[in-house]
Amino acid sequence: MRRFVGLVLIIRVFHAYGALISLATGDWVTATLACVSAGAMVGGICFRNFSAPRLCGAMILQSLGPTIPGALIAGQLLMLVRFFQIPMYLAAMTMACFKLNRMLIATMRAERENDRRARHDELTGLANRAGPVGALDERLSLPGRNETLALLYLDLDGFKSVNDTHGHAAGDRLLESVAERMRGLLRDGDLPARLGGDEFVVLAADRTAEEAAEFGRRLIEAIGAPHDLGWGTSARIGVSIGIAMAPEHGRRSGDLLRAADAAVYQAKFDGGSRCHAASGDELARLRRLASRGVAEPARRTVAA
Repeated sequence: MRRFVGLVLIIRVFHAYGALISLATGDWVTATLACVSAGAMVGGICFRNFSAPRLCGAMILQSLGPTIPGALIAGQLLMLVRFFQIPMYLAAMTMACFKLNRMLIATMRAERENDRRARHDELTGLANRAGPVGALDERLSLPGRNETLALLYLDLDGFKSVNDTHGHAAGDRLLESVAERMRGLLRDGDLPARLGGDEFVVLAADRTAEEAAEFGRRLIEAIGAPHDLGWGTSARIGVSIGIAMAPEHGRRSGDLLRAADAAVYQAKFDGGSRCHAASGDELARLRRLASRGVAEPARRTVAA
């Protein structure tokens, strides 16, 4: 690639100085063709290299610059027009390169921001539902995979009462605080996400069932500590956690999410602020419903 770029630059140099020699010799047919060709090259330079505007400006100057002294050497009054015209043309095309470059950067930033918003929760900065689902499907589909994955489904206990008592701004601050505490307990390879409302998940990599349960208990302890809501107000909440293991509880993201969600319901039913691992009986019930084409009933509300 470097050799190709070097060859192009050498050809451009010979072309530019060919225009200079044509002007100096006074052969106006050759000089006109050479100058028109050099001017045409500028358009290609501008539209192909505007991602590097300074390089683009240098290449434009290299292509047309030699025609300026050539116009002086020619000693013709008409060439003085070219002597003054070329610098303005060089400046205008270089400015066009910088403008196109700014437009390119703005477009790339907008695309990156749109992609970030599509993949992340705007409030907490965590991944949204697509993050762990995609990661699960990707990891579970790897041939010869021997990694143990744990999916922890978190449902806050008492969040609604905080939201109703202190307002939505305090509720948002509480969710941000929960996300910060979750991040503080993660290991490399773990993926936290907010599914929506007061529900979160963590895809924990390379953990046994016992390690996942211990991780869940540390999450309960951290999230259960008082949260500063601002304006001199604090609140305490709990969190119920359901744990599903891959591949024991499923080989697809949907199966694992359903198993973990069912385990969360059981944790809430048992009093909340505790971990519950997906059980074989509950998984068998879910599979029977799926085989009959019956959707899983919505989780009932259990008082925290």
